[in-house]
Amino acid sequence: MLTKEQIVRAAVEVLDTEGVNGLNIRRLGTHLGSAASAMYYHVKSKEKLVVLAADHVFGEIPMPDPAGAGWREAAASLARGAYAMVVRHYWLIPAMSTHLIYGPNKAHFDEQSLGVYESAGFTEAEADQAAATVLMFVIGAAQGEAAQAAWQAQLRRSGADSDKELREVTAEVFEIAQAFPRLRARIDSDTARPSGDTFEFGLQTLLAGLESRLPPVERRRRNYAHGAEEGVCEPLPSRDH
Repeated sequence: MLTKEQIVRAAVEVLDTEGVNGLNIRRLGTHLGSAASAMYYHVKSKEKLVVLAADHVFGEIPMPDPAGAGWREAAASLARGAYAMVVRHYWLIPAMSTHLIYGPNKAHFDEQSLGVYESAGFTEAEADQAAATVLMFVIGAAQGEAAQAAWQAQLRRSGADSDKELREVTAEVFEIAQAFPRLRARIDSDTARPSGDTFEFGLQTLLAGLESRLPPVERRRRNYAHGAEEGVCEPLPSRDH
């Protein structure tokens, strides 16, 4: 008997290949060898199925322990996991622009994120802002790769030659860039950095900025804890001073 979990997993597979526009409940039923009526028994609409699939992929993000790793490494680990997940499931970005994404996996991710920033010493309101800011950075950083994957999925649905289209678009981009000296120099020298390097640079810069907003005593305590691990400690001030 077909289960809701099977339907959601199959929906993720279709979304990964075809994108949101390629998902169709009747087609999904055929893919699973089940009647459309059985699909609608578990999932009332395509929109609800997209929400369920989106929540499902949030469950792929590893959840670090800030007590063991320290808040900055825990925050970085969460961000890296979210970035990798979004890149794997490019359709999530357009889905988030048209659907309210919620569910137990998304809630678990949000809860863990807030806990990481609260463990650093941020107030509840500041932790809310920090978690939202880092997630916005992750989504923005993944946008380029997600857009390219969505474009390729659209080409597949239309039956176009994706390799040929990519060569033509790349040639056009290079031609446009020739009119701009900095872009031309980078193309000529091939100095473009891998997306992973750019993501890590931005992530560490963002986390350093967040850390600078912690109260001075809280930063001293973080440095003291780090120094204790290295065997070098400065006197720790009292919280009353």
